Amino acid sequence: MTSYHGELITKESKNIHDSALHRISLVIPVYCGEKTLPTLIEEIAPHTLVQLTPDGISYIVCEVILVHDCGPDQSDRILELLAAQYSFVRPIWLSRNYGQHAATMAGMEHATGDWVVTIDEDCQQNPADIGCMLDRAVSASLQLVYAQPTNPPPHGWLRNTLSRTAKAVTTKLLGNSQIGKFNSFRLVDGDIARTLAAYCGNGVYLDVGLFWIVARVGHCPLQLRNKLDRPSGYSYLKLFGHFWNLILTTGTRPLRLITIMGFSSLFLAIAISGYAFYGKFINNDPVQGWASLLIVVSFFSGATLTSLGVIAEYLAVTMGIVMGKPLYVVSTKPTRSKIH
Repeated sequence: MTSYHGELITKESKNIHDSALHRISLVIPVYCGEKTLPTLIEEIAPHTLVQLTPDGISYIVCEVILVHDCGPDQSDRILELLAAQYSFVRPIWLSRNYGQHAATMAGMEHATGDWVVTIDEDCQQNPADIGCMLDRAVSASLQLVYAQPTNPPPHGWLRNTLSRTAKAVTTKLLGNSQIGKFNSFRLVDGDIARTLAAYCGNGVYLDVGLFWIVARVGHCPLQLRNKLDRPSGYSYLKLFGHFWNLILTTGTRPLRLITIMGFSSLFLAIAISGYAFYGKFINNDPVQGWASLLIVVSFFSGATLTSLGVIAEYLAVTMGIVMGKPLYVVSTKPTRSKIH
């Protein structure tokens, strides 16, 4: 009786949660949006009225936060016109160009919705897909949902190959299969988005910061649209900078490679020493001069690398403090491990 009553309460709570109106803040970092923003805002406008997802969940886009990242075009004038035309548009003015991730976190900090959706300015991502992402989040009790494109990116083969390689390397180095599946089209729990913006320090990769405080991550298969006729704002040099920043801010695992190399070199020195002593005193084999040289080099190289690895661990702790990694995060919503 008690079990049935508890199950009934859980189902009723879930139904109440599903039927509630979900308020969504849309955050758009703007760098070169002069030509694309009017079209994108026009597509978003219908969603500022109450909508239903494919699963029947009510939601509304309560605000569209346009973060001006000081690009080379006339996006600032477009933002002023859009803010005057649409009451739901809120422009945020950055003092200079800080980059997409910083601009996105600036928008998250000012968001007030139950959920925060980040979307690019280039019209590649369809605002109509927000409902599908919300269904995925609510049905599986997720805190973060990434769009998972079902079609290949509209870039050249070289850039796509390098992107896949970078994500594969990142996944292997960090031991987290989810970190290589991120996308700029994401739906984040509002509490988590605002907390991340408050704690994150300079130089932190946005998705790494999200993985600090998110436990339940999911993906929603979506078909992205072809971009409008506009070149990408990211050169290969900038993309490499993003990849390197991702590696540097992900934690201690890359640093521990130094310690592993040190221990491996020490083990090699001990193994060669054992082999040389065995040959000298058991088999009476002459020991060549290179053996002692190799032992000395391996031993002291291993000792040096191990010492550097220990120092790197201390630096990793300091780096976590400087980057603003929070000790804990309190949410206003229940944290469920699964849907009953």
